[in-house]
Amino acid sequence: MDTSENTRQEREPEHEAPRRRGWRRWAMDTRPLRRPAYRRLWGSTVVTAVGSQLTAVAVPKQIYDITGSSAWVGAASLAGLVPLIVFALWGGAIADTMDRRKLLLITNSGIAVTSLLFWLQAFAGLESVAALMLLLAVQQAFWGLNAPARSASIARLVPADELPAANALGSTVMQTGQVVGPLLAGALIPVIGLPELYLVDALALCVTVWAVYRLPSLPPLAGAVVRRAGVKEIAAGFRYISGHTVLLLSFLADIVAMVLGMPRALFPQLASQTYAPYGEGLALGLLFAAIPVGAVLGGLFSGTFSRARRHGLMVIGAVVAWGVAITGFGLSGNLWVAVAFLALAGVADMVSMVFRGAILLSAATDEMRGRMQGVFTVVVAGGPRLADVLHGTAGSAFGPRIAVAGGGLLVVAVMLVLATAVPALRRYRV
Repeated sequence: MDTSENTRQEREPEHEAPRRRGWRRWAMDTRPLRRPAYRRLWGSTVVTAVGSQLTAVAVPKQIYDITGSSAWVGAASLAGLVPLIVFALWGGAIADTMDRRKLLLITNSGIAVTSLLFWLQAFAGLESVAALMLLLAVQQAFWGLNAPARSASIARLVPADELPAANALGSTVMQTGQVVGPLLAGALIPVIGLPELYLVDALALCVTVWAVYRLPSLPPLAGAVVRRAGVKEIAAGFRYISGHTVLLLSFLADIVAMVLGMPRALFPQLASQTYAPYGEGLALGLLFAAIPVGAVLGGLFSGTFSRARRHGLMVIGAVVAWGVAITGFGLSGNLWVAVAFLALAGVADMVSMVFRGAILLSAATDEMRGRMQGVFTVVVAGGPRLADVLHGTAGSAFGPRIAVAGGGLLVVAVMLVLATAVPALRRYRV
């Protein structure tokens, strides 16, 4: 494979791009897409973002069709979470010890094969919940191995000043997938059937594998000490985080925002009680869609913030803005006002994602980036699930609106205390 162009582009600095004028300065910064290697990685993310949501809808739908029980649907979610956490941590260590392109090829191929097996079991009419949960666990294990290598590779494909723009492009695609994927799945299931939905995902993943194959080799950098990816290397990653205050605070910022301020567990109760006059189904759909839609809008207009150099201050401001928006949502009795506040929270979440991701890629050395992204994957996956437990309990005890508003105020208070007590994050700039 001829990778000379990509390798040269990875290494050679470029002159700073001219300042954009007019409406373009507000729009998404697409400079990273001028780089063929990043464009291929991003293109594979487009396919994965939509395709993964097809399976994310199909699996619970099939489990519910078999059992008629939402409890089994919840158990399947847990079956996927545990391997995701375990293999994301291990995958981060592996990504620091081998060619990341090779790891992406292996894991994307594994995800594609798993989707093909999903199709086979549905096509054969197996109707086995155990088989579905096993396949889901395997798929999430491959995803956990894949995500750290994919994210850690970005810093090798674009220069440091384009990292926020690259993260905005990737995050916007993932958020768009969360909106478009379920809608597409809902439209396709009655037309082509559930088994074929799995097959569409499997075929789409073949495009992802081809795009990854076209990437340049991404071995450990010259001079890096390559070790075996084991428990010691995973532990070394956590020690590295504890010894770098900026990295630690970037993780804590996300934990504060998601655990204290993600109220999705209360959406069904709010839809059936507070917003019932608007129609429970309409209210529920709007509540779940509002944050991803806001995040997509934030990504589309990320030119307004992606060139900022004070990354730590942007994270702090975004988390505080998230808390304020969630508080406003909790205090809103009008559905449309509530949706507007959730959309604003989605914009704040996009800003936070962009700059937290940039901090992880710029503040960590290359031999540690995989492990940092592994921990990042665990935090992103685990935080909202902890929030479900916390908000569900608080909502039952105090009522949903008080629980939501109180959580938002806690986000603001805790983030400001952290930023004041430990100035490293607010002083950090690229």
